[in-house]
Amino acid sequence: MARKIAAGNWKMNGGSAALSELTALAEATAGATAEIIICPPATLLSRASDATKDTPIAIGGQDCHTASAGAHTGDISTEMLTDAGAMSVILGHSERRTDHGETDALVCAKAETALSANLTAIVCIGETLEEREAGQTLAVAGRQLAASVPASATGATCVVAYEPVWAIGTGKVPTLEQIAEVHDFLRAELTTRFGAEIAEGISLLYGGSVKSSNAADIFAVSNVDGALVGGASLKAADFAPIVTALSNS
Repeated sequence: MARKIAAGNWKMNGGSAALSELTALAEATAGATAEIIICPPATLLSRASDATKDTPIAIGGQDCHTASAGAHTGDISTEMLTDAGAMSVILGHSERRTDHGETDALVCAKAETALSANLTAIVCIGETLEEREAGQTLAVAGRQLAASVPASATGATCVVAYEPVWAIGTGKVPTLEQIAEVHDFLRAELTTRFGAEIAEGISLLYGGSVKSSNAADIFAVSNVDGALVGGASLKAADFAPIVTALSNS
């Protein structure tokens, strides 16, 4: 069975003061059965790892390079991530694909590097509003899934996050039927590629304007195993109810 995962992507937000939210989150989610992952900016990784020691909260990065070291100014390697205490890394987020021109092939290469470093790869896919309106949602999701997820992926090493680009940070949320359609499709595609045993173990997260008021309904949708949350993960008071809803789903 796939793991229930509540992952928080802080994106380019947070300084030293934000670390107190991790302590508050750990206290507010004591006893939660869902896995909790927080991915802060790289400047906070080491301190976030220290702040969550002896708590159920795991720390992840927001990106990695395919090389282990070298002349790559501004980039971060998987070795650096693990040295800072990260256990996972988000890859292929739509903001990386858009802002930095990341391709499916590059995302897959990064994921392979992450897996080699024993980091869980959280691979993001999702369609734009134009693609959805053109009826291309499943075609886009299928293409990105096939080309971004490594052939060596398993439920223990890889997570897939479906994030419709038009729903990220906009307050717009697909209908539950639309979420179910994509997640059921993704599970079927994974089953065809990897077989049922591996496919059933790969967690499928939904992301895009997830908040405490809609989390329970989203987690009740078939093949939704958790969420990748942006803005609502910055404050423990906002994220803790989402973790609780997932634990109770």
